Amino acid sequence: MTSNNRHVVPEAANGLEKFKMESASEVGVNLKQGYNGDLTSREAGSVGGQMVKKMIKSYEEGLK
Repeated sequence: MTSNNRHVVPEAANGLEKFKMESASEVGVNLKQGYNGDLTSREAGSVGGQMVKKMIKSYEEGLK
C-alpha cells in the first residue's frame, strides 16, 4: 500500500503542520502530534474548514 499524503513541497510540511495546529486551536479541537484518528468527523471537518477559511481570507487580502 502506498500513501497519497506526500507533500508536493516537502519543505512546507512543518509550516503546514503548524497551520493545522493553530486552526485546530481556534475551533477548540485538541490535536496531538502524530495520529489523530480518534477525532470525530465533525472535529476533523471543523479543522479543515477553518484552514480553508483562513486561506481564502489570506488570498482575498492579497488581492487588495
